[in-house]
Amino acid sequence: MNRRRPDGIDPVARSRARRRALQAVYAWQMSGSSAREVVAQFAHEQAKEVADLAYFEDLVHGVDKHRDELDRALKPFLDREIEQVDAIELAVLRIAAYELRHRPDVPYRVVINEAIETVKRFGAEHGHTYVNGVLDHAAAEWRATEVNAARSR
Repeated sequence: MNRRRPDGIDPVARSRARRRALQAVYAWQMSGSSAREVVAQFAHEQAKEVADLAYFEDLVHGVDKHRDELDRALKPFLDREIEQVDAIELAVLRIAAYELRHRPDVPYRVVINEAIETVKRFGAEHGHTYVNGVLDHAAAEWRATEVNAARSR
């Protein structure tokens, strides 16, 4: 069965790439290894899972390259210091913030839904509600035109 959309994107492969990116960003945050080392480690495993390898690499390298900007941008939407955010939730927030700010080709609803599902799978019991709240507020500011258009339908 072909899951690809008319634009050539396979949503299932993208979801797998996001889950792998979460694991890679989490490993990078915890180990202090370079993003390049983590990508190399995960890329080998990634190929076995038929995920979107290019998207995985874009997410991990994008979070690495823009981490300080992403953290500053997320700060107004957090109820605590960034260092106090659960490591899984922080990795998901950074990935989603990267997508919201640097991947306008991905609809904001897709970014938020994927982040919530990923946290439900890997994070704390109620982590998805926190991530949802942060990303809803962030998307309303960062993608105001898109969010407002969706709300007015």
